Amino acid sequence: MILDLLRHGETELGGGFRGSLDDALTAKGWQQMREALAAAGPWQVVVSSPLQRCARFAETLGLPVQSDADLQELHFGEWEGRSALQIMQDQADELGRFWADPYGYTPPGGEPVAAFAERVQGAVARLAAQHAGKRVLLVTHGGVMRLLLAKARGLPPAQLMQVQVGHGALARLRVQADGTLIEEA
Repeated sequence: MILDLLRHGETELGGGFRGSLDDALTAKGWQQMREALAAAGPWQVVVSSPLQRCARFAETLGLPVQSDADLQELHFGEWEGRSALQIMQDQADELGRFWADPYGYTPPGGEPVAAFAERVQGAVARLAAQHAGKRVLLVTHGGVMRLLLAKARGLPPAQLMQVQVGHGALARLRVQADGTLIEEA
């Protein structure tokens, strides 16, 4: 399966830790996503996170959209809706621990990255079984893309947060029959 990953664009409530918050896209966010796909495709299948910053765009692509809650962003607990700068004001040490070891430190009330990785990788395995040999577009979040790209690149868990994924970013993975992920240019 060829899996094209598209991160949602800029949202109305801005950056920071959005997680499970259901922000809408800005006009710029819509434009970022349209531009990312201008020379891409076609796809046989479109899959989306159910959050509106992904799903509303996916619904405009002319194919039925398969929604999968397992492809939602990491839930950041008490940090949701806050920027890194805001968190630095009162939880600088905790934020530093999360950036340095995301698998070893979970934001207060948040989802452990290991559980997040398990649900995202399980969803990709189901997609690969269901859509073997097809070209699939996944409209999703920065954390999902970061996780899958880190796995494809063979990065150690501590380097997860070093994978850069901007708004409207597009990346391609080949999902092998054994589940191996290979990043393609």
